[in-house]
Amino acid sequence: MKIRSPNKFKDTDSFRARWKEIDGRLDLDDEVESPGPLGSALEKGGWSLSNRFAVQPMEGWDAHADGTPSEETFRRWRRFGESGAALIWGGEAFAVVEDGRANPNQLFHRDSDQSCRTLESLRQAITAGHDAIGNEAPTASVVGLQLTHSGRWSRPTAAGPSPRIAFQHPVLDERVSATSEQLLDDGELELIAERYIEAAVCAQKAGFDFVDIKACHGYLLHELLSARTRPGRYGGDLEGRSRLLREVIAAVRSAAPGLGVAVRLSVTDVIPFKKSQQGEGEPDWPEGEPYPHGFGLDPADPQNPSWSEPMQLITMLQDVGIEWLNLTIGSPYWCPHRQRPAQYPPSDGYPPPEDPLVGVAAHLQAARAVRQSFPQLGLVGTGWTYLQEWLPAVAQHEIRNGFQDVIGLGRSMLSYPELPRDIIHGRAMPKKLVCRTFSDCTTAPRNGLLSGCFPLDDHYKSHPAAAELKSAKARARKGNAR
Repeated sequence: MKIRSPNKFKDTDSFRARWKEIDGRLDLDDEVESPGPLGSALEKGGWSLSNRFAVQPMEGWDAHADGTPSEETFRRWRRFGESGAALIWGGEAFAVVEDGRANPNQLFHRDSDQSCRTLESLRQAITAGHDAIGNEAPTASVVGLQLTHSGRWSRPTAAGPSPRIAFQHPVLDERVSATSEQLLDDGELELIAERYIEAAVCAQKAGFDFVDIKACHGYLLHELLSARTRPGRYGGDLEGRSRLLREVIAAVRSAAPGLGVAVRLSVTDVIPFKKSQQGEGEPDWPEGEPYPHGFGLDPADPQNPSWSEPMQLITMLQDVGIEWLNLTIGSPYWCPHRQRPAQYPPSDGYPPPEDPLVGVAAHLQAARAVRQSFPQLGLVGTGWTYLQEWLPAVAQHEIRNGFQDVIGLGRSMLSYPELPRDIIHGRAMPKKLVCRTFSDCTTAPRNGLLSGCFPLDDHYKSHPAAAELKSAKARARKGNAR
């Protein structure tokens, strides 16, 4: 399949034609205004924002082994502040226990005193970033911390996966060598919940405005949403499958009154994909066979979303006080082409089996579906990076029409943190900084290196890890050619 990158469309009409070919309900604005809708203020769900951009939480691979930030970590956080985005959603995936890390260099909660000091230093890095940009800093900003347990995808040491699973999965178990011995029992889940509460209290003491109770991408609290085969209080029907998430939210509210609580939610799933023997991406599930192991998809027709349970869950989350959601879909572990649309796969991945714009469209339509049912809920949308130069025009269209409230930016912040400020102030986007989804920020961690934009960020171009990454990619190419 030949993919035409968004930057190859030279005018609005040609891009619009392709955009509508993918989904006739989509559109973009002809002119991007300054400051325009993307630079407009918002008061919603208890938050005051001076613009409509958010920095998405990302899983860092550059902390020290003891879970404390390195200078590389601080640099990323300062750059989050320098972005000018009014919302820093979660900043980083902060594991609530050491063995719940997704990699050996992820920040994690230790004893309360050390964690509080760590989090205070990270919060100060955001402030330093604001100070560095002076009058272009957001006049009203909200900063959060994402709390996570990686569950099935835990890899706290370089030795390999150390999965802790919510239920046994017929495809994903094999990918991480999980057996029934790695099943978390109810008591273990409740102990993990206590660590969420401890970490949230530390976040409040450190000056964070809110915590994000992460329920996305196949990590523990999201995997539980699919645990139909799990017996006991935390499985079975949606009431049981969502119980731990709701209990954690309620307990954090009780232990840290005044601290905001929000959720990043994979609102719909995709069946697992794999690399075929020909090196292509293909479903890792028999065609026509029901798939009961996902959340927010139709078990009888698992190629398509089913919105019934996600809308029920969101109503439950509102009942425990959630007023903001950050929406995403799928998982980078089993359907990266849809969760993180990109033209170029990481070295161990598969080429996109669809135009990545299809994935972008799926993210936008997920936000629209939630907006239609919950007009008062604060919504942050995802999936924007692949649009490249067309991001501002499409984002302005979605914000202007009220389809979502805030544009969430992830990978693009690694190469080009100034993007929100440049759009708001009407400046051109430098082509040499715009993320082209080369996926080196994923390939590097898959090879035990820190995550960063090696092709476009001078800091990483000259980093010692750059040579190691080059060698790792060469080895992967040689292996794929065999």
